[in-house]
Amino acid sequence: MKKNYFVFLLVLVLFGGCKTTKPVSNSKEVTKPAVVPDVAPAPVNFSNQTTWILGYFDPDRLTHYPYSTWYDKGFDDYQPKSEALNNLLDLNKNDITIKVVMGTWCPDSRREVPRFMKVLNLWHFPVTKLTFIGVDNEKHSPVGEYVSLGIVRVPTFIVYKNNIEAGRIIENPTTSLEQDIVNILAGMNNNK
Repeated sequence: MKKNYFVFLLVLVLFGGCKTTKPVSNSKEVTKPAVVPDVAPAPVNFSNQTTWILGYFDPDRLTHYPYSTWYDKGFDDYQPKSEALNNLLDLNKNDITIKVVMGTWCPDSRREVPRFMKVLNLWHFPVTKLTFIGVDNEKHSPVGEYVSLGIVRVPTFIVYKNNIEAGRIIENPTTSLEQDIVNILAGMNNNK
């Protein structure tokens, strides 16, 4: 019985194939390809928990869908203030590390994180010296050290110099992201 079943399947595959039921025509009629409507994908609801990034993550993840829908535009559109950026470029970044605590559900995070990354990119700040932590809408994260960070609002950018917190940018910059980083590293702390 089993052998007959396999023979039947083999015959079906060999002779069934991918036939078309449309007869072949010898006419020289040109058919128009089907028009596929240009429809934009439905907007992503970032308050939906399935879109949240929780815990440690690689910032490159933000450059992929669905996060790229806001990340790429924010990164590309941001124009840092040239004087502040020049001051930042003059600073030594060797002993600097940064933690970014954000929520993909949070409009402030979706606005400020791409801008912050643009500043770091122009500063040539190594991604290996960045730590990204994603939180839920209650500002909880499954990261052991997270509670000790004392996060109240997101995004929070914590700048460390020689592994000691030098300052934070919380939710929105005081002046601009690039100037706030300069102020933090110059000792003019921006804690809010």
